[in-house]
Amino acid sequence: MARQLIQKCKTCGAYSYELICPICGGNSQAAAPLKWTPEDPQAHRRRKMNEVESETWNDTLPSLSEEE
Repeated sequence: MARQLIQKCKTCGAYSYELICPICGGNSQAAAPLKWTPEDPQAHRRRKMNEVESETWNDTLPSLSEEE
């Protein structure tokens, strides 16, 4: 089950409630990003789950190349 009801087809752009587009049969994705708030009550759990405070977490972040 998708986290949001309204889905948008990646191929034809049609909106539906299905993960597979009923018009063209293509894959659908969420039509809008999930809501976010700075006062997120679950942020501490998410940081703990992703081990944000560990030293190795910094190495997993993307960085700009020397040329940029």
